[in-house]
Order: sequence, then C-alpha cells, then structure tokens
Amino acid sequence: MKGITCVLLVCVFISSSLAQWDNHWQAGRSTIVHLFEWKWDDIADECERFLAPKGYAGVQISPPSENVIVTDQAYRPWWERYQPISYNLVTRSGNEEQFINMVRRCNNVGVRIYADAVINHMTGDRGDAVGTGSSTAATSSEEYPAVPYHAEHFHPSCSVNNYNDANNVRNCELSGLKDLDQSNSYVAGKIIDYMNKLISYGVAGFRIDAAKHMTPSDLKVIYDSLNDLNTEYGFPANSKPFIYQEVIDLGGEAVKSTEYTDLGNVIEFKYSSNIGRVFRGNDKLTSLSNWGTGWGFIDGLNALVFVDNHDNQRGHGAGGAEILTYKVPKQYKMAIAFMLAHPFGSTQVMSSFDFENSDAGPPHDDNGNILSPSINADDTCGNGWICEHRWRQIYNMVGFKNAVEGTEVQEWWSDGNQQISFCRGNAGFVAFTNEGDLRNTLQTCLPSGVYCDVISGKLDNGACTGKSVTVGSDGTAHIELLSSEDDGVLAIHINAKQS
Repeated sequence: MKGITCVLLVCVFISSSLAQWDNHWQAGRSTIVHLFEWKWDDIADECERFLAPKGYAGVQISPPSENVIVTDQAYRPWWERYQPISYNLVTRSGNEEQFINMVRRCNNVGVRIYADAVINHMTGDRGDAVGTGSSTAATSSEEYPAVPYHAEHFHPSCSVNNYNDANNVRNCELSGLKDLDQSNSYVAGKIIDYMNKLISYGVAGFRIDAAKHMTPSDLKVIYDSLNDLNTEYGFPANSKPFIYQEVIDLGGEAVKSTEYTDLGNVIEFKYSSNIGRVFRGNDKLTSLSNWGTGWGFIDGLNALVFVDNHDNQRGHGAGGAEILTYKVPKQYKMAIAFMLAHPFGSTQVMSSFDFENSDAGPPHDDNGNILSPSINADDTCGNGWICEHRWRQIYNMVGFKNAVEGTEVQEWWSDGNQQISFCRGNAGFVAFTNEGDLRNTLQTCLPSGVYCDVISGKLDNGACTGKSVTVGSDGTAHIELLSSEDDGVLAIHINAKQS
C-alpha cells in the first residue's frame, strides 16, 4: 500500500506540474494564429468560417486592455496597444461586450483565445493622456485613476540601458514606459484581478508581454493566484491558463530564458532568428538535421515558436535582418512549412497587415477606426490585410501537422547542401529545396497509393488540384521539386491520399 501511495503522489505531482504547459488545444488541432490588431467581431467570424474548419487551435489577440491614444504621430501606431492606461476592456478592437461575444463564439467552435497581457508597465510619458475608453491619466506624475495606480506603485524612474545587469533590465523603464512594481501586493492584486476577469470570460491563457523585464518570483505570485479556467467554455475542471512568456534571450545577457521555464512556456527567439538565417540561404538546409535543443534552444516542452512575430517582422526585438516575413514569400512559406512539419515546440503563425513604415498601425478609415479584412474568392484577404494564415501553403501545413500528431522525425535525407526530406512516422512526408532542382526517389514512410501535395493544391472530391505523388509498396516515391516553382516545398500526408 505504501508503494502504491507513493506512485499516486508522483502522478499527482506530474499532472499538476504539466498543467502550466497545457495549451488546451482540442484533439486533432494545432497552432495558434496571431490575428494582429483584428477587431473582436472579425475574430469571432474568422473562428467560425475559417479557423475551425482548417484545424487551427487558437488565436492570440492584441492586448484587450484600454490603451493610450497616441496623438503626436501622423497616424496612430500599432505600439499604442502596448501602453495601457487602464485594465478596462475597451480598445480599437472593440468593447467588453464584443470581447465576451468573441471568446464565446470561438470557444463554441473549439478555437481557444490567448490574450496578450501587458502587465510590466503602463504608458510612456505622454502628459495628460486619454485612453481608448475615455479614461484619463497624468502620465508624467504616474497617476492612473482608472485602475487606480499612483506613483508609489511604480519603480523609481530609470532607463533600461544595461542588459548585463538583471536589476536594470527588470526594475527600470523599457523605452520610457512607466515600470510597475510587481513586488507590491497592491499592484500584483490589480494584475491578478484583470487576468482573472479575462479567465472568467473564457480565455485559455496569456502571452506575457515583456516578461524578461519582470522578476520571476513576482510573476510566480501572480500566476499562482490565477483562477482555474472557466468550465462553462468546455475546459476540464482544475485547468490552469496556458502561459507563454516573452523573454528575448539570444545569449550573452544577464537575463536567461531558463529562469522562466518553471513558470510556463517561454517564447524561443533563437528559433525565429535561426530558421530565418537558414531559409534565407545563409546556412545549409542539411544543418537542420538536429533542429531543436541541438541548436541551443530550450526544451520543446517549454518552447513556443514562430518564424516571425509582430515585433521582429518590423526589425524590433531580436533577429534583425535574418527574420523572414511575408515580404519574402517563397522562403517564408518554406520556413513555416518546416516549422509545422517538425515536432519541436508549440507553434504560432503570424497574420499581418501590410506595412512600409515599421510604426504604422492597422488599416483604418479617416477617423482611425480599424477596417475589417475583405475575403477574396481564393480565401486570401484584402483591404490592406496580408492574412498569412489564409495562404494555402500555410493552412494546409496546419492540416499536415494535425495529421502527423504524435509521430517523430524519421528517414531524414539530404543532398549535403540545400535539399532535405523527412517523414513524420508513417503519417506524413515533406521535401524542400532551397537551391537547384530536386529529382530523387525518396522514402516517404507512407502506405502505397496516390497522394495530393498539399502545398501546390489539395485533395478535392477524390482528385488532386495540384501535384500528385505515387508511393510504391516499399514506401518510396519519385519526388520532383524544381527551383523554378513558386514553392520550394512538397508535402503529403495520410489525410491527403487520393487512392
């Protein structure tokens, strides 16, 4: 009996410890899409009409807390969303009622909502400021009556200017933003109340903005005080919110991403910079054979990964010119396909609006109201929106990822240079060329039959709308992928079998 009790205790401990990494994706779904600056009503529509049918698991939304209205620019910049003036749920994306409706509708079709939580700071020094919900603040004197916060709730004014000093990074003002003191129980309580309100409305978790600039022990107090997820939205009892933290760690600084992995997932920025470097041709595809911890990444169970996000696609944050974006579409789609074909980490794809100026806000009318994306006949977007998540090559790779769930990489092949292929168990096969024509007979690991390439097309009413691949009884197939083609990747899986 004593031995059995010990085993049960271990099981309880393991179950509890894994809860903080549970992303609450429904079975058969994967991948979070960041619908950057979308309106709540449009996200609700997108969950129902596209994300659920295509197998997406969740949406990261822009910060839902009221932000300052920036009036000293020629246009309202995207980064005003990252300068809270209160925790009221009124932004250019919509009001509290629209927020509640969005979360409900998305949960109803099995698509989870993850809120971008800006809890490190409030606004910059913007004088007497007004927010998107008409709240006011005397920012110079750190008075935010709509919370309320007063000067004693902030760290003493100083600038983050020494990344070799953890105290400077965590207790000073990032880009001049008023830095909250999370060790203050009143401040922690206000943050907890805000996050618990979102939990009560059905969110599945949080992206923690600027987690690097907060002390892990302070964040632990906040996370440990969060309520269980709301069972009215289909979450099992005792479920904890999924936490993924923005900790930019490319090495050589005082603050390390591993300091935060005991608290939840951490965004692995080394993934983004390295995958961009490889698919831009600055390293060989064959070097990806040990992708993951072999590249110095944190463990995949702790990592949330992407090719680009709203910061680094604009040259901010980390990675610089190596970062791939929609502006380099062929290599970008290849990098996304590799990310979704490979089992490392929890995956997120970016959905952008078009920009030339890195500060530019979302498409808007003359009054600054965000415009809705138009939906074209081929499922792509217009009205100034890029909607990478609606590109065939990307959403079909989400389907690939769903089809190969639970399998590992096997039968890795390369030409020693810029061509690779691999299987995911006996469920999927993918091949890439970043230089030259690939013409080779390769092991696909799939049962014999004819499969539709989900990059060039799809399986539609029993026929392939793009390329087809014939797999023989030994699992091999002749693969042809030419450098002149629009896409440098081919992918087949068990759910795209024609016959």
